[in-house]
Amino acid sequence: MKALAARRRSRYAPVILLLLALLMTGGVLALVDAGTADATSAESSSEDAEAGERLFQANCATCHGLDATGTDIGPSLVGVGAASVDFQMATGRMPMRMNGPQAPAGNPSFTPEEINQVAAFVAALGPGPSVPTAEQVDPEMGDAANGMELFRTNCAMCHNAVGAGGALSEGRYAPALDGSTPTEIYEAMLTGPQSMPVFNDANITPEGKRDVIAYLVAQRDVSVGGLSLGSVGPVNEGVWVWIVGMGVLVAASVWIGAKSS
Repeated sequence: MKALAARRRSRYAPVILLLLALLMTGGVLALVDAGTADATSAESSSEDAEAGERLFQANCATCHGLDATGTDIGPSLVGVGAASVDFQMATGRMPMRMNGPQAPAGNPSFTPEEINQVAAFVAALGPGPSVPTAEQVDPEMGDAANGMELFRTNCAMCHNAVGAGGALSEGRYAPALDGSTPTEIYEAMLTGPQSMPVFNDANITPEGKRDVIAYLVAQRDVSVGGLSLGSVGPVNEGVWVWIVGMGVLVAASVWIGAKSS
């Protein structure tokens, strides 16, 4: 029997058993670490939300209400998500400094950490768009050619073909995008601030949004020579040619007429 058992035992058995033991140990450790990480993340998120609630009540509740459900001055923030808060506060649009057709961009009033805390508080009020990841807004991973088609189809009528901005009705305007960060551009498409419509993932996919960012970033390095005149397009360039060109022709005609007489 011993001889039969010895023949059945493979010389690779100890190695296989060792590998199985290592795999089981690694799996157990991974589960323990994941549970610890989730608990730490949840605790950190809870602390951020609590700190954000204090900041919100001190700086935002006058317009949006203590529970962020809105007042006659400001809208409800329940369900707007962290992306909306991050965009509005990081661009300095909120807190709004004065009433007007729309909130102008400016220097942010809060640090990035404080903005994250307020965003965490608002995100806890209801489901909404979250702040995009670094991969989602990386222009190097986007297709600028496809982004050009998407931008000129959906955005150029307000922002100009290269994102130079433009005027809208009733004192509102589409801002220039040459100073906007990729994250701000993505968040604007996702949340639709001011007069801008919302481009959710059904309208423009996350990859499409990244392509739009790639196109806009590519325009910042384009130089075709001469004066761009704000890159607004043929309208202001035509006005410039009309005023200067016709002015020169009229002046030359007057001069020729004066010399001939």
